[in-house]
Amino acid sequence: MTVSSCVPGQHRSLGPSISKVRSLKLDSSVWSNELVELFLEVGNKNANSFWAANLPLEEDLYREASAEQRATFIRRKYRERKYTSVLEGFNDLEHLNKALCAAVVSSDVLQTMALVFSGADVMCATGDPTYSTPYLLAQRAGQKLQMEFLHQNKLSPVFGHLLIADSMATSLASFLCVFVRRGPPRTSFSYMARRWCTLEGGFLSYYESERSPSAIGRVDATEVISLAVNHTETMTGAGAVFTVELYLQTERLLIFGAETQETQHDWIQALTKVTQFADTSELIGRLHYKEGHDLYYWRMGWFMLEGSSLHFSSGEEEGEEEVLQLKQLQELIITVFLSLFFHIYINRTVYIHGFNKMDFTVWHSAIKLAAGTDGNALGDQQLTKNGVPIIVDSCIAFVTQYGELHCISQPGNPGRVSHLLEEFTHDARNVKLREKEHQLQDVTDTLKSFLSQAEDALLTKELYPYWVSALDEKSERQRVKKYSAFIESLPKINRSTLEALLQHLYRIQQCSHLNRMPSEKLASVFSSCLFQTRGQTTQEISVVHDLISNYITLFSVSLKCSCGVFFSFVSPSMRPTELAETALNMRNVAVNADDFWTTFEVIENGELERPLHHSEKILEQVLEWSSLDYPSSAFLVIKKFETKHCISKHFLKGDYLKFSDGCSKLLSGHKFQDKYVVLHSEKLLLYRDIKSAKAEKTIPLKDVKCYLGLKKRLKPPTK
Repeated sequence: MTVSSCVPGQHRSLGPSISKVRSLKLDSSVWSNELVELFLEVGNKNANSFWAANLPLEEDLYREASAEQRATFIRRKYRERKYTSVLEGFNDLEHLNKALCAAVVSSDVLQTMALVFSGADVMCATGDPTYSTPYLLAQRAGQKLQMEFLHQNKLSPVFGHLLIADSMATSLASFLCVFVRRGPPRTSFSYMARRWCTLEGGFLSYYESERSPSAIGRVDATEVISLAVNHTETMTGAGAVFTVELYLQTERLLIFGAETQETQHDWIQALTKVTQFADTSELIGRLHYKEGHDLYYWRMGWFMLEGSSLHFSSGEEEGEEEVLQLKQLQELIITVFLSLFFHIYINRTVYIHGFNKMDFTVWHSAIKLAAGTDGNALGDQQLTKNGVPIIVDSCIAFVTQYGELHCISQPGNPGRVSHLLEEFTHDARNVKLREKEHQLQDVTDTLKSFLSQAEDALLTKELYPYWVSALDEKSERQRVKKYSAFIESLPKINRSTLEALLQHLYRIQQCSHLNRMPSEKLASVFSSCLFQTRGQTTQEISVVHDLISNYITLFSVSLKCSCGVFFSFVSPSMRPTELAETALNMRNVAVNADDFWTTFEVIENGELERPLHHSEKILEQVLEWSSLDYPSSAFLVIKKFETKHCISKHFLKGDYLKFSDGCSKLLSGHKFQDKYVVLHSEKLLLYRDIKSAKAEKTIPLKDVKCYLGLKKRLKPPTK
């Protein structure tokens, strides 16, 4: 008869006979006196009175059983609990927990064992504010063996508890293990060998076999800094397994492989509890980070990658966890100091660095992969900060800049469209649409092809009969009311993408007198790709026509100005003064005869502004924003213009000013230099100094847009 630990993942033979246990040389860091006494107290016979109470004779193990037969028997016995006795009189978890609280204050460890293995919660609330757990109750009663049993099981996997097993028992959670010293994050799995593994007392140990007296190696679980989980099978020299990778502070890697996903799950749960990790997903670990306004100090945080969501928390306060949507990531840059930082949709930069190069490489690769395109659904695409697929946003921006005043119904070149679509699918963030390189029709067809080939229709196939049935309403107002309800029921990404597309189509049809693309024609062009139907029906066209025409109402659209003015439409010919007067009249703003109100263009998130010239067209200026680095940072403001002086063409003024042409020269860089500047004859003349006879630079004012403000990125010498 042998004494064994049969906690799932903690099962190994301790010796050939109970009578010789006291003479065995055990590791005192793991095997305390109380633990050995607990083994002696329980014994195989008592343990089997629970685990093998209903074991049919024909299913019992025999001495000559193969390793596979033993593994099957152990799985049925301990994991599936096929042969356990059933405790009578316990209808739910509450009754089990009450019985456990009563049992731990007595010396009956067997009853405690049966209750725990039947589902009682080791950490349940006792109702006593001072002795709030069963362990504290046992401590108060002086029951050391009960305390030891409860202590061992509070860190065990969900099915794993300390008990005694049969002499021929084998591993309940046998792992394949390979140990790599300073190897690459992904080593060859062909060298994986079967090892016996235990997790006891916060140490992960692995043995040549379950009968080996000493471990090949041992890892302190607190040294684990990251844990990567592979949810698909990996082929190894020992067969298909589900792997778990442990990255250590010592820049070493342990790779484990479980033969079943259930076994893998149990080990992950046990490991994450021991290392204080939260319930793991794909990658979880500790990293140094800094963000926000406090960029001088690195903090330690817990990070977990789940799909394309990166959860992180300093762990200092509950409820402090933040989630970064990596699909909306804007930048991912590696610095020379082995730090990883990225700029995401919430307009902030998060700096991250790992404990070592191996750990850092794993996180960088995982984040890069999670931020990329990994499928054909809308949610699998790389997104803008507004949650719109970049391919949709880029195509809309290109047509807005170069094609809103042109007919876009002409077909593009199939070969170029296919190539462009493939480029966006590979890495949408790095695709730049340029007028000289791309054709308007190709870009339009790329947008339609993407919407047609997405995993689900933008308007969703499930809602198709509802969209069409809304046409039964004769009143447009009632139809719009139904459309609004349907839009609200769409997935978030469908809703944001639909809003961006309808806004685009609405702007195009507002210029229909120039581009010959009224809403009816646009609906005919886009209806089949919005519904993902092969043909175009009058019903589908009617629905899309309604959506385009009522875009303003459906999405409660309004343009906001600084004085609280809201307006919904700017005609192609409208100029700054007319827009200001229209907006002021809409808000009933009283204007004095001497006041001069006009429209200002604001860029760089409010850092720079300029009053639009009275001859400029509002729509043309707005369309130019798509060429800015950050188009969404630009907006219009209606406000009072404080000065209104007429300046003669022959006006002359000269003064010393700080000047920078923005060029990145080797020596001067972006530094501002002292120049003597003269304004004369509609030209800006720059001289080295007041004594210079020849201007170094002449700038015609007709080519200049003058913005007033403080552009921080240029690092101006003063405010």
